[in-house]
Amino acid sequence: MRRPARIIVAVVLVIFAAASIAGGVFVWGLSVFAAHGPLAGPATVVIAKGSGLAGIALQLEASGIISSGRVFVWAARLTGGARALRAGEYAFPARASMEAVLETLVAGRTVLRRLTVPEGLTARQIVALVEGAGGLEGSVAPLPKEGSLLPETYHYAYGDPRGTLVERMRRDMGRAVAKLWADRAEGLPFDKPEEAVILASVVEKETALPAERSRIAAVFINRLKKGMRLQSDPTVVYALTGGRGALGRKLTRADLDVDHPYNTYRNLGLPPGPICNPGRASLGAVLHPAKTEELYFVADGSGGHVFAKTLAEHNRNVAEWRRVRPGGTSK
Repeated sequence: MRRPARIIVAVVLVIFAAASIAGGVFVWGLSVFAAHGPLAGPATVVIAKGSGLAGIALQLEASGIISSGRVFVWAARLTGGARALRAGEYAFPARASMEAVLETLVAGRTVLRRLTVPEGLTARQIVALVEGAGGLEGSVAPLPKEGSLLPETYHYAYGDPRGTLVERMRRDMGRAVAKLWADRAEGLPFDKPEEAVILASVVEKETALPAERSRIAAVFINRLKKGMRLQSDPTVVYALTGGRGALGRKLTRADLDVDHPYNTYRNLGLPPGPICNPGRASLGAVLHPAKTEELYFVADGSGGHVFAKTLAEHNRNVAEWRRVRPGGTSK
């Protein structure tokens, strides 16, 4: 065989061998990419903003989520996912394949955290909840107005700003009030949605029983129509604490005489503002109160209330309540 021919054959053999090796490497890499991963149990990892492909691959390998950072980089580039990886908090199940890990990152399926805001908290208490929620960034300032935040369960992602979450609460409250106000019952003793929020906040603090809300709302509405004082204990508590939280003790007779705009034992009409952040149910109860002529209620000693239309009937209920709990107040 002539020398040029031998050279050509040698080159062909080398190319063939290289192609065979490359094919073998490709098949091996594909099998690793699709195989079960090394995770023994579920794991969560936070990919920081600005992390490059190589850095993400190293982090995933170091965390035991994938078996080979090199294969991950290779696969991300071949599939076009290298530029689509998103920062955030991700959760991966046990034995997640590298293929599934890459797909999760490209799709940006970050962990959804949740924060439940109970009904009846003050603005200070809600901000404290938000400040203590893990995964959020920044602070909340200034303090939101009382009654402007909707109690609800809110979902958020790692790294979301606290201020953004509070703004969602404010926006949702505005929408909820607007929708309920538009469908309100006729003949209510107030003509502004802000006044409905004030009364709903009082109802929210008066009872935790859903079945009682519209009835208690009716009592207060009947009192407003007759020019009677609301005489609500929670308004006195708010006057004494300034919305910072629970009073930490029982109300006394002297407390009911405190000179404060929020004391509805001394002042006629609604208090100047909400005393907490009411939920949808209390807002709905105020805008659609029960049809009743009741003007009084007092605790029954078991978590609920006893209602009355007349003062004589109410006094009998109060006497029974004081027998159960000496020193208790009533409406």
